[in-house]
Amino acid sequence: MRQIVAMGGGGFSMEPDNPLLDQYILDQSGTERPKICFVPTASGDAEGYIERFYQAFGRLKCVPSHLSLFRAESSDLEGFVLSQDVIYVGGGNTRNLLALWREWGLEGILRSAWEQGVVLAGVSAGANCWFEAFVSDCIPGRLTAWSGLGWLAGSCCPHYDDEEAGYRSGYHRLLLEGRLKAGYGIEDGAALHFIDGRLHRAVASRPAAKAYRVRIMGGAVEEEEIETVFLGN
Repeated sequence: MRQIVAMGGGGFSMEPDNPLLDQYILDQSGTERPKICFVPTASGDAEGYIERFYQAFGRLKCVPSHLSLFRAESSDLEGFVLSQDVIYVGGGNTRNLLALWREWGLEGILRSAWEQGVVLAGVSAGANCWFEAFVSDCIPGRLTAWSGLGWLAGSCCPHYDDEEAGYRSGYHRLLLEGRLKAGYGIEDGAALHFIDGRLHRAVASRPAAKAYRVRIMGGAVEEEEIETVFLGN
């Protein structure tokens, strides 16, 4: 079973006191004490981000580790990745993430891990990367369309409810311009869980967080709200 959990925003980096999405990701491994590896490439392996990961997952039932491409600690990259139960990709610059993954051969290693049942998950850039294309602020000051790994069909827009940064309107513009094809808008606190490339369910760490299928119909943007399950009580 090949699984990907794509978060629009949330998790330990945005909701340090709300572990619902992080625990959901761990639960998908089917392992009592899963080994989870944080991949902070998109942030340039920011030390504070890595520290927050260990603080958050140190409180959960798991074995946390991280993979640095800037300060590599193992010569056996493939062996290390394939020994994990969960790979959790952090946010940041998706364009840089993809370039470094390809330079290091990590793209193929992660593909093998996915096909062997390792759960892949991520937030923002860590959600974008799995799709055919995505909305990103890789270029400061404007939202643009970029190509992803293509393991999930369609396009992705994280932070879909962040109109201060213009994500929703930017996604709509890129769809109308034909720069992106139909896909998903994922709000902060929401996540899409894919199994074998198909959407299995949408979950949320906040009662009001939503996700949408977004496409062009008759020259206009059409949104279809996806039924989202709140993970809390």
